[in-house]
Amino acid sequence: MGRGRVELKRIENKINRQVTFAKRRNGLLKKAYELSVLCDAEVALIIFSNRGKLYEFCSSSSMLKTLERYQKCNYGAPETNISTREALELSSQQEYLKLKARYEALQRSQRNLLGEDLGPLSTKELESLERQLDVSLKQIRSTRTQYMLDQLTDLQRKEHMLSEANKTLKQRLLEGTQINQLQWNPNGQDVGYGRQPAQHGDAFFHPLECEPTLQIGYQQDPITVAAAAGPSVNTYMPGWLP
Repeated sequence: MGRGRVELKRIENKINRQVTFAKRRNGLLKKAYELSVLCDAEVALIIFSNRGKLYEFCSSSSMLKTLERYQKCNYGAPETNISTREALELSSQQEYLKLKARYEALQRSQRNLLGEDLGPLSTKELESLERQLDVSLKQIRSTRTQYMLDQLTDLQRKEHMLSEANKTLKQRLLEGTQINQLQWNPNGQDVGYGRQPAQHGDAFFHPLECEPTLQIGYQQDPITVAAAAGPSVNTYMPGWLP
C-alpha cells in the first residue's frame, strides 16, 4: 500500500513542525548539491527558518558572486524610456541587495568560524576555514606572548629603578649616621652616657673639711670613733637603731 498524499497546510504541533523542517531542509540542500554536480549548474539556495536562522548552499566559491550575477540578469538592461526616479530607485535597490548579500555572507562566515552550519560546506571550504583558524590562533598566541614579554620588561625596568633608589637611600642613611656621630663626638673620643671626662691636675681638687666618718641616726662614742679612724677613712654606714 502506497503512502497517502500529504495535505499541504501548516503543522500545528511545534515539535513535528521543527522535525519536518529539518528533514525537508536537509533534503532540499542535498537536491541542490546533486543538481549542481550532475548538471554542472550554478545553484544558490537560501532558507530562513521561522526564527530567522539562515541556511544556504552555493555551488560556486562565493554566494555574493552568484547574487551579483542574478542582479545583472534581472536589472542589467533597463528600458530606455525609464524615468530618472525609477532609475534611482533601481540603483538603490541594487545597492541594498549588494549590502544585504555581503551582510549575509559575513554572518555565514562568522557562524562557520564558530563551528556552526558546517554541513553545506565542501571539503575545500572546510580546509580553507581550518587554515584561517590556524592563522588566527597563531596571531593570537603571538600577540599574547608579546604582551607578556612587554610586561616582563616593564617589571624588570621598575625593579632596576627601585634597586637604584634603595642603594641611594642606604648611602644617604650611612652619610647621615656618620655626620651625627661627628656632631656628638667631634674629637673622636668615646664618651659614654652619664660619664664625664677625667680632669687632670689639682686645680679642681678641694679636700672636704669634715669628719671622715659618716654618722646617721645617733651619736657615737668619741673614743670609738678615734680608735676606728686609724690610718684609713671609715665609710661604714651603720643602720638605724630602734
